[in-house]
Amino acid sequence: MKSNQRQSSFLWEGNTLEIHLPEIFNTKEVSKDWVTFLESISKNTPRNISIFAQKLKESDSSGISFLKLVRTECESKKIQFALYGLDEKFQYRLNITNDDSKKYQEQFAIALRKSEQIGKLTIDSLLEFKYLITFTGELTVSFWRSFLHPSKIRWKDSFRVAESMGVNAFPIIAMIGFLLGLIMSFQSAIPMRKFGAEIFVANLVGLSLFRELGPLMTAFILSGRSGSAFAAELGTMKVSEEIDALTTMGLPPVQFLIIPRLVASLIVTPLLTIVFNLFGLIGGAVVLVSFGFPLITFVNQVNIAVGLSDILGGLLKSYFFGMIIASIGCYRGLKTASGAGAVGESTTSAVVGSIILVSILDGIFSVLYFYLRI
Repeated sequence: MKSNQRQSSFLWEGNTLEIHLPEIFNTKEVSKDWVTFLESISKNTPRNISIFAQKLKESDSSGISFLKLVRTECESKKIQFALYGLDEKFQYRLNITNDDSKKYQEQFAIALRKSEQIGKLTIDSLLEFKYLITFTGELTVSFWRSFLHPSKIRWKDSFRVAESMGVNAFPIIAMIGFLLGLIMSFQSAIPMRKFGAEIFVANLVGLSLFRELGPLMTAFILSGRSGSAFAAELGTMKVSEEIDALTTMGLPPVQFLIIPRLVASLIVTPLLTIVFNLFGLIGGAVVLVSFGFPLITFVNQVNIAVGLSDILGGLLKSYFFGMIIASIGCYRGLKTASGAGAVGESTTSAVVGSIILVSILDGIFSVLYFYLRI
């Protein structure tokens, strides 16, 4: 395990555990190293523990406490303890530190770790909320500015994204829509056959697709397919510092990168929802035709069951679902941290976040439509 500026190194040399301290040793690193130290000696008790502090340049009181805790642990377990290369200023602070009992020190260290975790979680949550509010406000202003001045939209990029998001997604949308309509028809026809009401399968499939399943399933598919792609694209640009370069050149990333994807998503999602509904009806029609009903009977039943409000209500849902998918995907892409797995984490967060928010918004729409009697 190699050491760096802020990470200690734990090495085994026979029965000796060597701990190489970093240049900067503060509370956060101390908490991690103390846990690593306890795990190391619990798996294999060493005869000797040697701490090498030649690189140590900066440390707060928690670093001195770590040395005291290790020394106390060695005394209690009768392990030979040695400290090498500690600077005189740290040595002085180590010597004047009061001796406390091992139990008190362990309780203090554990309490300190818990308090740090709570504090870090609180600060991270507040910063995340602040960034989310900033992103939402900037995206809203940029969107309405682009809506009032369409010439500011990069239409070439919007059509490219629309092609990737819409045209290329047509096969999977059509296939899943057809299979869903087929499966729903077969499953609902089984209990309805007992009452001689197989014809009402058309009513069930039509209402379910147009009001609920069409927009919802289309949004889920686009979350996994396009939302993740947005996060991966912007995340890669963030890691390679291309977004920083755009900002340096005076090109706002929201207007330059996110608005074209948002516009494409708003155009494509309702159209794909219509495709999903159409192929779902085709799947349902195949089942009823196989039961001996003429196709015109299926069409008439769907016309009776499904009204214009059902169609428009589903398309309105898909419009907002598309907005959520594009926004969350781009937001997670811009929040990508550095590191090999950062893009993967952003992609996963984008898909999970989109699905959760789409489900919540769908529930809100369901309650709203119920009270509006739509």
